[in-house]
Amino acid sequence: MSIRPSKLSHAIAGSWEPYSHPAVYNVSSVDEDRRIVAGVPLGDPIPFTRLVSCLEPPYFLLYVLHTPRGEGDAGRYQSPAVSSEQFHEFMSRFGSYLSSDSRFDIWAHSPVEQATVVWDRHNQLFAYGPLIRLSSELDALGFTPGEASIPFPHQHHYREEFDADARALLESFAWAYSPLRPEDAQ
Repeated sequence: MSIRPSKLSHAIAGSWEPYSHPAVYNVSSVDEDRRIVAGVPLGDPIPFTRLVSCLEPPYFLLYVLHTPRGEGDAGRYQSPAVSSEQFHEFMSRFGSYLSSDSRFDIWAHSPVEQATVVWDRHNQLFAYGPLIRLSSELDALGFTPGEASIPFPHQHHYREEFDADARALLESFAWAYSPLRPEDAQ
């Protein structure tokens, strides 16, 4: 098994070291919304894939490109309706890129369930919707209760070796483009 490059590094004793979240999650409330916040150990795409797969398709993906490297304009790219099979093909094709580069956040939404799973640039997952089902899936993956915090200071990695994948991702669907929102800024 090859080790994938890290999206995130943190400072330890004056040097930058790759950062990996432990496999932890918690259920919290923000305003009136309850949500799951989880860390993604080693940037593994499986937790995102499995949580989205718990939801009823079709899905709409939102690729929030906040730090482009020439592949397209910074902005929000929304996919057309995506079947379960199309989602799994997308994750199979782009999983390495999604795991190893911080130029984006990716969202998956199930309108049938009014549920959303977000995998952000800090390798955190945020899940809204059927929290008991989603928590059970994390439990099945070996996650335990805990806080998925982001180390400070930290740095993000935008990797040249994934530029071709970033371009191919933008060509994978007929994405609907809209500008970034203020909350998308780093």
